[in-house]
Amino acid sequence: MASVPDEPTAGRDRKRSGEAQSDRVRAWRAGRRLALSSIFEADFGQRTPGAVLERHLAQEGAPEAAALAREIVTAVVEHRADIDAMIERIAPQYPVVQLARMDRALLRSAVGEVLHSAATPPRVAIAEWVELARTYSGDPARRLVNGVLGRIAAERATGQARPSQRPADHPSDTPMPESSPEEGASDHRYLRASEEDRR
Repeated sequence: MASVPDEPTAGRDRKRSGEAQSDRVRAWRAGRRLALSSIFEADFGQRTPGAVLERHLAQEGAPEAAALAREIVTAVVEHRADIDAMIERIAPQYPVVQLARMDRALLRSAVGEVLHSAATPPRVAIAEWVELARTYSGDPARRLVNGVLGRIAAERATGQARPSQRPADHPSDTPMPESSPEEGASDHRYLRASEEDRR
């Protein structure tokens, strides 16, 4: 009886490498959701973002997801004033304190990763956070996150990203929502989506 030939070593290695990459992408997505959930929940003022995150990680925390979530939460906590100043400089018509809680958590977490994560290329982080904004808040928030992150990435590429800079007018090339972010944000919808993620 003829035996089935073994899969070539190079093919097996490529397959393992592809599976490892897919696992890493899934873990990082989970890490972003955990960070977002922690920043969002902490905005209600009952616990610190770090304490909320550790509670979440006790329930579900793959090592790579936990590492990225901690990195994002730490960036937001340590650099929140600079992050908020940068958001308001780029999108002055949307003061951070007036945004819906979900939109505020999305922007702070996204900017925190883009500016302070050594592991994630900015282009990848932007695509992931734009999708999270669409999922958890809606299209106006998706456009707001895309516009803010796109401008930050462009400024970083030219060495101009400084939170304290405040131009006199809003840059016309940065896409912004036509409607209020409040219309696109729903704390209730976020909680429902979060419950579905755990299933």
